[in-house]
Amino acid sequence: MLLEQSRRVAALNGIRLGLKDDKDLKFLLKGSQLLKVKSSSWRKERFYKLQEDCKTIWQESKKVLRSPESQIFSIEDIRDVRSGHKTEGMEKYAKDVPEYRCFSIIFKDQRKNLDLIASSEDDANHWISGLGKIIAHSNSMNQKQKLQHWIHTCLRKADKNKDNKMSLKELKDFLKEVNIEVDDYHAKKIFQPWCRLRLAYARRKEGFHSFSPLRLQHCDKSKTEALEDDEIEEFYKILTERKEIDNIFQMYSDTEGFMSCQNLVRFLYEMQQEEDAVVAAPALIQRYEPNERAKRGNAMTKDGFLMYLLSDEGNIFNPSHRKVYQDMTQPLSHYFVSSSHNTYLMEDQITGPSSTEAYIRALTKGCRCVELDCWDGPNSEPVIYHGYTLTSKILFSDVIKAIKNYAFKTSPYPVIISLENHCSVDQQKVMAQHMTTIFQDMLLVAPVDGNKSQFPSPEQLKGKILVKGKKLSRQEDPTNGNNNLEAEDVSDEDEAAEIEDESVKTEVQQKGKSDTLKLAKELSDTVVYCKSVHFEGFDDPNHPRAFYEMSSFSESKALKLAQESGTNFIHHNIRHLSRIYPAGWRTDSSNYNPVDLWNVGCQIVALNFQTAGTEMDVYQGRFQDNGFSGYVLKPEFLRDEQTKFNPKSITEGTWGTKKKLLLKIISGQQLPKVNKSKNSIVDPKVTIEIHGVQQDNNKKQTKVIENNGFNPKWDEEFTFDIEIPALALVRFVVEDFDMSTKNDFIGQYTLPFTSLKQGYRHIHLLTKNGDPYSSSTLFVYINIQDCD
Repeated sequence: MLLEQSRRVAALNGIRLGLKDDKDLKFLLKGSQLLKVKSSSWRKERFYKLQEDCKTIWQESKKVLRSPESQIFSIEDIRDVRSGHKTEGMEKYAKDVPEYRCFSIIFKDQRKNLDLIASSEDDANHWISGLGKIIAHSNSMNQKQKLQHWIHTCLRKADKNKDNKMSLKELKDFLKEVNIEVDDYHAKKIFQPWCRLRLAYARRKEGFHSFSPLRLQHCDKSKTEALEDDEIEEFYKILTERKEIDNIFQMYSDTEGFMSCQNLVRFLYEMQQEEDAVVAAPALIQRYEPNERAKRGNAMTKDGFLMYLLSDEGNIFNPSHRKVYQDMTQPLSHYFVSSSHNTYLMEDQITGPSSTEAYIRALTKGCRCVELDCWDGPNSEPVIYHGYTLTSKILFSDVIKAIKNYAFKTSPYPVIISLENHCSVDQQKVMAQHMTTIFQDMLLVAPVDGNKSQFPSPEQLKGKILVKGKKLSRQEDPTNGNNNLEAEDVSDEDEAAEIEDESVKTEVQQKGKSDTLKLAKELSDTVVYCKSVHFEGFDDPNHPRAFYEMSSFSESKALKLAQESGTNFIHHNIRHLSRIYPAGWRTDSSNYNPVDLWNVGCQIVALNFQTAGTEMDVYQGRFQDNGFSGYVLKPEFLRDEQTKFNPKSITEGTWGTKKKLLLKIISGQQLPKVNKSKNSIVDPKVTIEIHGVQQDNNKKQTKVIENNGFNPKWDEEFTFDIEIPALALVRFVVEDFDMSTKNDFIGQYTLPFTSLKQGYRHIHLLTKNGDPYSSSTLFVYINIQDCD
């Protein structure tokens, strides 16, 4: 009986995903034995099975004390499913198994990859194809479908005895599951048909807010002390009501509950500040209206209106900025470039693991400049690791292969390889050979269109990989071709030696670090436009440095220059590339604030991509602009050779019109539980941060809503004055308030001020690792005005 019921639930969820009677889905629901691979000596058989919710995978465990929750992982947490030997683990430990039986599950967070071997090619294909379909169909579901799927899954989970009824205890468990705290008094009201008047007087406000027992008393129409079938559906409708959106809809709808196309145009123009409202309105009706009668009448119902507001067109982020819209034909030095520091590291700077997976993660996050610290390795094969430390080592050739495979999956624009070279001449020649043979035509080895006076543009460099590194001094101009010099001493750049750690300092002293390094011609030849030089001061106008010479600065050196010589630094960065890297004391891989360096035009502001936090949120917020291409055009006043802009001392100038941001935080929807304990309910509050020039930096916050992460209501207004809109970013942070300890992070969203859409908008929250939650949102109202 229970088995049959489970099959029906699974079938229903399969239909919701658009996978009715799918063979791969049926196989995953049945489950199969797979070999889990951890090392050359650890390869064990485990049973894996898709749960009936079609959202989670159950994995068998032999650990005695392992909790049931730890045996389950969500399909929402999967970033990718790779067939064959496409991870370091598979490459090292499963070479003896045919590729067609192997696959790996890559997770979104810092979790290790799950490397698996199927018993046959068919089984492997079922898993690879099935998981791929579920991920694709889940991603294509609209917000309403995701919410419905999630709530029905929670209802099913709360129905412990699987009788398709909801008792008082099960109801309370369900509400806790969806992040609402309800006491016995309120819960019982759902089942007791008391008179409205008595309930109105008796009702207490804690926990429920708009979710009121006054209305829920009508759910138990059968008076059986349990909710059944239609009663559960009625309960679902009340639970998912959005009164704040109903009120907006009523302002523009007729007495029959329809919003005409003409009234939708009025709403889009008056509230949403959409200039093309006349063209947009009919298209929105056709795209989001589920009611065929309304669609035929060119009108919108309340459901269609909600679906529009939850869609990309109702997003706070300007959807036209999701594609490349900026001028990509300017010199490379005119763009901010998404850049990673010590890209190979997965954790800290001293003892953490190095991995090719770190390069793949950075590149798929839009990174366009990656770092390789190269040292002599065994068997004449160079290795990459953080010199003088206990970080693990990976082969240079494996990293080059990973870069080749993933360089242009997220963006077609150029990738810069920042080489920190500590190798012998012989192994430098091997490095050059690997790059030449693996990258082939991707590697830029000659100037583009004979351009020798300024950088080519990202458009001209599409699909190309550039090497940043040292150049032989007799090849003074890397754009002039090569000569016959075989090798020569060049100044050494050794960021690892700057680490403020006693064991590292001891290691550096013992190895007797030299200030020079012999450079092989073959490696020198791979450098065309990004010649590394020590910074000797800003250009003498009478003797300007060559445009292709670029310097790296520690964050402290760069911040000192920004503070003391902001305008000069801006002028330097119009013609030259500048790379910034974290200070040596950041051994925990923490990050610095990138905004202060962007404000003076620094392009390659390298952060530790593996470390979540405010700095990385702001970083990813900046680079989601311009189609997530990894290149964002600097504001005009950071590109103008006559500019007098100084972010530390702002005077009157052509920096753009000052703006006033009026912002209302209205409500939240389906905020995730921070503490997985069943009885833990969040107390959410929202903080709005402005990151930009010093005058614009600001922070304001809402009140705390107690015991409601499902549908908290704030209705609070805030005002911010923005001096330099082109450099400002807005960050929305939701936290679980705790009076005695530090607040827990729930979710955040950061975007450039210039990408804000006005009107009533949803903010789709991101996890601490920058991945989207399936249905966690904030509902806000935005209005931007010119300052007087």
